[in-house]
Amino acid sequence: MNRLDLGNRVAIITGGARGIGYAIAERLLRSGGTAVLWDIDATALAEASAALAPLGPVSTDLVELTDEAPVAAATAQAMARHGRIDILVNNAGITGGNAKLWELDPAVWRQVIEVNLVAPYLVCRAVVPAMLKAGYGRIVNIASIAGKEGNPNASHYSASKAGLIALTKSLGKELASANILVNCITPAAAKTAIFDQMKPEFIEFMLSKIPMGRFVQVDEIAAMACWLASEDCSFSTGAVFDISGGRGTY
Repeated sequence: MNRLDLGNRVAIITGGARGIGYAIAERLLRSGGTAVLWDIDATALAEASAALAPLGPVSTDLVELTDEAPVAAATAQAMARHGRIDILVNNAGITGGNAKLWELDPAVWRQVIEVNLVAPYLVCRAVVPAMLKAGYGRIVNIASIAGKEGNPNASHYSASKAGLIALTKSLGKELASANILVNCITPAAAKTAIFDQMKPEFIEFMLSKIPMGRFVQVDEIAAMACWLASEDCSFSTGAVFDISGGRGTY
């Protein structure tokens, strides 16, 4: 593993208790940073904290990301605890299962949009003022190749990730002169707990679309995310970074 220079950087990672978020936290800690994990699973948070603590400073908060008040409170807690927020990784997300658009329950459709798009907006809204005051920041949004291509039987998920890509571009332009860079990653599918929400035939469909013939590894996503979170990333903002094994066509 190539060690990045993230010494003394404090990073909030949403959905940090498992999967991609956990891998990003591990990579960040091994590069000298401090990880602040936000999640809604208290048990998973405790397990992640115990596993990651030997690598560096870790703190955890139980946060409902779709609710403005808990997000604001957790942001204030992070500032009180660490005195700064240098990095934000909006990673938390759900798939909402697979079905044709007209077969999806409106409540499920709205929930996916709330978790995958509204929550990153609320978190950015809470964290950006601290970054502006400090004159530095790196925001990395974990979108999806589905946001570029639109997966069938996943209109809610695809739409939410397309929205996150657009949010990234807009916010990147708004903060371009403030030394706060905003970028997103569009991975192909990775084998994480999110697969439990998908039908087997949909998983096979996703694999068939990847020219490399395998799913992306969470460590590969973490490597890209942590570079985007570092000072080495200095002239890219509002950008979309593909990590899809050749699936991405634009």
